[in-house]
Amino acid sequence: MENENLENVNTARLQAAAESILFASGEKVTLDRLSKALNVDKQKTREILEMLSLKYEDEASGICLKDIGNGYQLCTKEEMYPYLTGVVNNEHKYQLTDSVMETLSIIAYRQPVTRVEIEKIRGVSSDHAVNRLVDLGLVREMGRLDAPGKPLLFGTTDEFLRCFGISSKSELPVLENGAVDGFREEAFTEVYHV
Repeated sequence: MENENLENVNTARLQAAAESILFASGEKVTLDRLSKALNVDKQKTREILEMLSLKYEDEASGICLKDIGNGYQLCTKEEMYPYLTGVVNNEHKYQLTDSVMETLSIIAYRQPVTRVEIEKIRGVSSDHAVNRLVDLGLVREMGRLDAPGKPLLFGTTDEFLRCFGISSKSELPVLENGAVDGFREEAFTEVYHV
């Protein structure tokens, strides 16, 4: 009985420590970093995070724990956003025009993708849209394509995952009939004459 109480105290303490780390960080923290900081194995850390997540699901809580890509972050619940607008000055940072959203969609589904491939799909210049997405931190340069001119490749970021409430790009809605692969193949062939 005493060991069970000690285990509950230790678990509660580890939960509090994990919560403190995630709160103070303000950004995602990997499972490895959390495990090392808590001085427990990854399985125990996952259990602690699961308990925290369940705790935040309570509708009286204004925060939630999100699995973002390769880490975890405390975030504000979406239904709390209206209360934040009077305090937090985000200047409508994520109001995206249709052309920027279209470009973001292409990048999200086709990543890594070049500007030229994006432009072939859209049929118009995408410089402004890609630059805007990079400025917002939703898209990043992922290297260069091994092709003539070594064009830059673009892909989505953890901020993209956070904004759209998903933990990986595999959670994006599925397009019908392999549309993405068809678009990618067609654009690549047209651009690089392969």
